[in-house]
Amino acid sequence: MSNDQTMLPIPGSHRNAVANAKFLGHSDPNQTIRLSIYARRNPHPPANLHVDLDKLSSELPCDRHYLNDTDFTALYGASKEDLAAIAAWARESHLKVLKQDAATKRTEVEGTVGDISKAFKVQLDDFEHPDLGKYRGRSGKIYIPSKLFGVVEGVFGLDNRPVGKPRLRRSRSVAMTLQPGVNPYAGCFFPTTVANLYNYPDFDGTGQNVAIFAFNGPQKAQQGGYSLPALQAYFKTSLGLKKIPVITDVVVQGPGNDPGPDTAASDKQGDATGEVMLDMCTVGAIVPGAHLFMYFSEFTSQGWVNILHESIAGSNNISVISNSYGNPEQDPNSAWSKMAVSVVNQALEAAVARGITIFSAAGDDGSSDEGKGQPEVDFPASSPYVTGVGGTRVVASSGTNPVITSETVWNDLMQGNGAGGGGISVVFSKPSWQDGVNVPPSVVAPHPIGRGVPDVSALADPQTALVIVHVNGQRLDAVGGTSAAAPLWAALTARINQGLNASCGFLNQLLYTKFPTGVLRDITQGNNGAYSAGPGWDACTGLGSPNGENLLAALGGKTAKKTTKKKAAAAAKKPAKKKKK
Repeated sequence: MSNDQTMLPIPGSHRNAVANAKFLGHSDPNQTIRLSIYARRNPHPPANLHVDLDKLSSELPCDRHYLNDTDFTALYGASKEDLAAIAAWARESHLKVLKQDAATKRTEVEGTVGDISKAFKVQLDDFEHPDLGKYRGRSGKIYIPSKLFGVVEGVFGLDNRPVGKPRLRRSRSVAMTLQPGVNPYAGCFFPTTVANLYNYPDFDGTGQNVAIFAFNGPQKAQQGGYSLPALQAYFKTSLGLKKIPVITDVVVQGPGNDPGPDTAASDKQGDATGEVMLDMCTVGAIVPGAHLFMYFSEFTSQGWVNILHESIAGSNNISVISNSYGNPEQDPNSAWSKMAVSVVNQALEAAVARGITIFSAAGDDGSSDEGKGQPEVDFPASSPYVTGVGGTRVVASSGTNPVITSETVWNDLMQGNGAGGGGISVVFSKPSWQDGVNVPPSVVAPHPIGRGVPDVSALADPQTALVIVHVNGQRLDAVGGTSAAAPLWAALTARINQGLNASCGFLNQLLYTKFPTGVLRDITQGNNGAYSAGPGWDACTGLGSPNGENLLAALGGKTAKKTTKKKAAAAAKKPAKKKKK
């Protein structure tokens, strides 16, 4: 690379120094690190290839036509020319090109801190923070040569400060030998019971590939993973399931399945094992016939961006993504740079054309995301291409066939036990499909009317929580949070996909414009701090909690539902086979 080459900053790449972080020194210039460089979308796709996302999203699932792998890469992937230009410059800068992928638009490079710092005109330093631990960080902007300006949209991996926080709230834990159907928590529910309470259609998810995001690392204490024996015992013994889901690990970045002890102490150090177990127990219990793909990545912006692109553009034919992690849109510690938000949001938009439904937890601190004081919403739940999931408190009758007797906004803020996240985005403008509902101005000056969050809700109160198995397999835990609500919706959508024999894909436009009332369970009581619930959409519980059969019918599944019931009735009428003597 010539010294006189003009260098320009990547838009949105500026990062602030983290407040209260202790400077430990400049990063070792000889240390080798790996970066992910993201290119723009193909600037010259085939002339006959076009997707009208608004039109696609307004159609019922059975009428939609999503892009196949080849067309998706041609339209939403990177061009060969752009990838070649990035690779050539990387080699000029003494960086090793490890791999390139047109579908994800990603170029992976490796180099020393010294060469990388020169190439991108950044200073990399080591820091220690009371909450973030030790990390490599930067401040200021990332620079690229002018010939790549507009071609390169993001560079990730320069800093590895933790990004993303699990959205779960613990309630109680009882050590016990797992026994058939035994739930030791009064007022709490197995996931299968919640599916019945919410009137989920009678399918098991067969044929559906569900992605569950799991984050751990880069620090050793930031573990996260699952125990297969514990899950199998829970599914077979506690729930009595005749079928259990197939589980496949997809390691995008970091150690992969690395379960920690899941204790109060390890939780404070960043152990996400409880989150992973919650998501897997919830989805696996409700759709035991589905194939669960566990996407593992690191708690960094690089890990976030990579996991999204791999799950959306990859070859696993994912139909639903469950994400229980997030950060405030405008985190004071710059967890999300504007560059990262832009690249992530582009991937989420591409998922619409791919036919993937994405559910993201809306946060567990009410209208003040992560309890920072000022009302704020959570990203990626605030993306206009994601279905953000808020939280409720569910009370049900007793007996063998319980029904919901009360459902209100989850708000235990006064007791220090959290509340369902929600509010008005200041990053994303209000999408047109929210025009028909009463999205209020943000309570934060200058009071914009932006994207309203959440879109839907489900059980999340840790006092009326989901009952899952602990990673040690020796006790059952009662766990809530919007981390429970998001996989509840993911599992419902997998059942609906099976019933429709089609992928629902992006749901928001249909939910808001076709059936904003009369389909979901409207939650009208309670508040999450700055916002109150009421009839119709609100910034506490969105359009409401699930009524699975109603939603299936609204999405065009009446025929599928009737067919299933006819089969069940026909099977019941068949005479039992006589045993051979």
